[in-house]
Amino acid sequence: MKRKHSILCLIILLFSVGIARGETVSTSTAEDQVGMQVTVYNSNIGLVKDTRKIVLPRGTGELRFMDVAARIRPATVDVKSTTDPKSFAVLEQNYEYDLMNSKKLLDKYVGKKIKIIDVNKYQDRKDVIEATLLSNNQGRIFKINDEIYLGHPGYKVLPKIPENLIAKPTLTWLCRNDLKKPQIVQVSYLTRSINWKADYVVVLDGKDVRADVSGWVTLDNKSGATYKNADLKLVAGDVHVAEESRLRYAVSKARAPVADADDFKAKAFFEYHIYTLQRKTTVKDKQTKQVRLITASGAKVEKELLVYGIRSFFTRLYRDRNPKQPVNVYVKFKNSKDNNLGMPLPAGVMRLYKQDQDGSRQFIGEDKIDHTPKDEEVKLKIGKAFDVVAERRQTDYKRMTSRLHESAWEITLRNHKDQEVAVGIVEPLYGHWKVIEKNHPFKKMDAFTIRFDVKVPKNGEVKVKYRVRVGF
Repeated sequence: MKRKHSILCLIILLFSVGIARGETVSTSTAEDQVGMQVTVYNSNIGLVKDTRKIVLPRGTGELRFMDVAARIRPATVDVKSTTDPKSFAVLEQNYEYDLMNSKKLLDKYVGKKIKIIDVNKYQDRKDVIEATLLSNNQGRIFKINDEIYLGHPGYKVLPKIPENLIAKPTLTWLCRNDLKKPQIVQVSYLTRSINWKADYVVVLDGKDVRADVSGWVTLDNKSGATYKNADLKLVAGDVHVAEESRLRYAVSKARAPVADADDFKAKAFFEYHIYTLQRKTTVKDKQTKQVRLITASGAKVEKELLVYGIRSFFTRLYRDRNPKQPVNVYVKFKNSKDNNLGMPLPAGVMRLYKQDQDGSRQFIGEDKIDHTPKDEEVKLKIGKAFDVVAERRQTDYKRMTSRLHESAWEITLRNHKDQEVAVGIVEPLYGHWKVIEKNHPFKKMDAFTIRFDVKVPKNGEVKVKYRVRVGF
């Protein structure tokens, strides 16, 4: 009797444990979120910090953490309780990405009975047929009333969704919980396919000496998740990412600067810069979103016209059939606080505009900039001058030895504008060099570069002549 009683107790115990295990399967969705922070890098990755209030039974059970990014990197997931870190632990983790679709659903029912609803629109009736799905590979094969059908019209109806198929990406954890009250669980992970870039608009004044600068951040989210009411941070810099990068630990400790504006606020972070949006925002999946980055008015700018030579000119006969050279147009300004700027500028495209005589704003050119710290110069190549012409002629050439060359040059600048212009002629020389003759002063830019700065009168012409000896 005692043995039978022990066996009966063991059966009851196992049955009770089974029921208990079934009751400890918990689910958490985006509805449980109490906090969301997204840090986006300009290398097509993002760090997500998802904080949720979750009600869990005590003991060991399964938690299905849903509504995560479809492009998540599972190896980077970090989970902790902010209520009581010692009271919650994840023992095992699975990333469920076998998302359902019609083919996968039917694959799970191969060898099982399903229903087919055949709609007869001519007789206004629906026929319900019971069939066994024999194959779903390169065409569907059904067994109906002991006959084999290679395909069959109608809607296929399944009794339920298989347990091993899910509708959305899910982290499934075997976890231990020791608290009766709800846990505040913070989950951080890296995801691919979320990126950002900076775009700038620069509007020049009528005299090309002042400009208004505005910058916009363009977010492109293809990570497979929507981030509602998120604290948004952007990291600018060349971040090296290995396949199993643990970047989350460094970034999660960054503290956001405090400010009272709606724009992004920049702060140095490691060897990069981190920009924090001073309000919450929602970034939807498959959405391109623009957020204002900076605004600055009345920044001092300088327009520059430059003609560049080529180093190989000075060691050979120069016989160009078209002596005209482009006169390149540049706009430069200093990214400093004294110049109404001074915010570290992330890499991006700057587009320049100017009002025409009718007061309409017109596009005049664009250029890319690299990450630019404060107090550094921004120099933009805008295009080529229309009314300023440069011609280069080699008036003499001598090969003194196999390693010594002497050449004479005449560079003609013609200005067809109604006002005087300044043009810089930049000559990159070669090896050991010496200017023997010149009709215009120059300055030495570095060990191998000289520059002539020339004022060309309105509707006038200036010729710059010089002779140089180059050796190597």
